[in-house]
Amino acid sequence: MKKLATLMAFMATSCCLSALELPEQLGDHAVLQQLAEVKLWGWASPEALVSVMPSWSSDKYDVKADRHGRWSMRVLTPAGSYKSHSITFVEGSDTITINDILIGEVWLAAGQSNMEMPMIGFNSQPVEGAGRDIARSGRLRDRVRMAYIVRGDKYEPQERIGGRWKVASPENTPYFSAQGFYFARELNDLIDVPIGILCVSYGGTQIEGWLPREILEWHGYDFEAMKAEKDRLPAYRYSTKYTSMIYPLIGYTIKGFLWNQGESNVSNPDRYCELLEEMVAQWRSDWGDTDNSLPFYQTENPGFGWGNPDAVFAAMVREQQNMAVKVIPNCGITCTNDLAYTYETDVIHGTRKREIGERMAWQVAERQYGLKGMPWRSPEYNSMIKCDDGSVRIRFDNAEYGLTPNIGNVEGFEVADVDGKFHKAEAVVDWNTPEVIVSCPDKISDIKHVRYCFKNFSCGNLKNSFGMPAVPFRTDKFKE
Repeated sequence: MKKLATLMAFMATSCCLSALELPEQLGDHAVLQQLAEVKLWGWASPEALVSVMPSWSSDKYDVKADRHGRWSMRVLTPAGSYKSHSITFVEGSDTITINDILIGEVWLAAGQSNMEMPMIGFNSQPVEGAGRDIARSGRLRDRVRMAYIVRGDKYEPQERIGGRWKVASPENTPYFSAQGFYFARELNDLIDVPIGILCVSYGGTQIEGWLPREILEWHGYDFEAMKAEKDRLPAYRYSTKYTSMIYPLIGYTIKGFLWNQGESNVSNPDRYCELLEEMVAQWRSDWGDTDNSLPFYQTENPGFGWGNPDAVFAAMVREQQNMAVKVIPNCGITCTNDLAYTYETDVIHGTRKREIGERMAWQVAERQYGLKGMPWRSPEYNSMIKCDDGSVRIRFDNAEYGLTPNIGNVEGFEVADVDGKFHKAEAVVDWNTPEVIVSCPDKISDIKHVRYCFKNFSCGNLKNSFGMPAVPFRTDKFKE
């Protein structure tokens, strides 16, 4: 009798347990994409009827769970505003209501530690100006929100991942991605709707970690050999960030992707553009994007010495990043080579995250939201013209109002003749054209090749009239 009573009590308790569940990302304080058919999903009793009622509409949406209890549906959202909404989910007698929902613009920000780096910084590596911005962040409660996705490292695709939405506040903002926060704050100022950031970052990861196994094996990667390496760091495991962190979020309706990664691929820079192109195509396909309408914005890797500041393997990754902009549709990049201080040779997590986030927001504001005249374009190498006196003229695009510094030497230029040995060059801006005059009279009389800031660590000072830095480049194709 005692066993029977215990069993009946357990059954009664079990009957009261709710089968209705939502992913953590569909919770209080969430931001949903405006003017879209946003995806809502969760779990319920197998083949149960689930009803969804958003507060912004009188419509009730019904969907039947599959035999595993999984369900999903699309719900129309209104234009973005600062009005707080709720959504109620019902299965039988079970009800879940999520509150304080905002409708605005949602961006997925992914990558390694420079995207992960929180406003509070890493040990002995602060974010410049973060203290003041944290203190004042409470006024952004209904303007900037972030869901910081929990790290994952499973080989098999995961259905769920942790990471709840948080409002900007002095309590929460210290743990927001600094680049994500500054991007969101600036974009909110420009377009005046709430901005939500899904931060999906994992320090130290290679791009291979963000791609599915099938693509990597097609490219010749030995997946089983990698799995057999007992001492392989979790950050360096192929595919696990895709299966554990991207896969569970597939379909959360977003405006586009932000990306800051590449430092961990300095050992194989030649493949980076190709792999990035594959990754963007895969993510767009996962989100049902058939016409490249989901934009993808990169961040140029920061300067870092890697034990040899004058070597070029890190510069070759940046070159690959800029190549990717040319081959990936609806893709952009934010140039950062001027944002390292000269003493940061051995600091891989640069302090100046505000400028990166703001520059990225300016580009997004014009290209995605139609705000004309935003000062995001960096000067880019156009051509080289040889002069009779042995110098060369380097012409730049995106410098119609001239280049600066207009007095003194431009730092970062190097030149070589046919032997490929590079020497520091003298470089001055021509006030009347978008050109830099480069020479090296003591070492080279016949310049064949020119480089600008093409090193692991090089602080450039060449900018256009809007203060945007020139993109590092080289005219040669030497491997080193």
